[in-house]
Amino acid sequence: MGMFLGIDASASGLTAERLRMDVISNNIANANTTRTERGGAFHRRYVVFEPRDREPKSFEQTLIKAVGLNRQTGEGVRAVQITEDNTPGPLVYDPGHPDANAEGYVEKPNVNIVTEMVDMITAQRAYEANSTAINAAKSMVSKALEIGR
Repeated sequence: MGMFLGIDASASGLTAERLRMDVISNNIANANTTRTERGGAFHRRYVVFEPRDREPKSFEQTLIKAVGLNRQTGEGVRAVQITEDNTPGPLVYDPGHPDANAEGYVEKPNVNIVTEMVDMITAQRAYEANSTAINAAKSMVSKALEIGR
């Protein structure tokens, strides 16, 4: 019934955190981009997650009802969207810059490198935690199979 649910939930976490690290890397790479295809300075992006609901199979539903289990455990996570942070970036006086406005100010990206690095470390730790959980689940399954020998 649920031997691989932990591995599946952690695998969804691995995928989500990898996407998060990719978005953070893109933010860092564009920390000095003052002109984008849409015009204006680059705006940082972030990933929005939500819990993933897995549809139980009919046999599983019957078994859950028969045993009286009330499942409160998570089913993993999924990325819903990548959202742009529309807060304005700082204005820097640089009249010689090609992207300066009429007053000589250039809008810089709203990317804070320190914030991005903290987010990157957090994503990396979450990735490592999910990887550790998968390895622990694999070890438990392996030990369970050894019992049957």
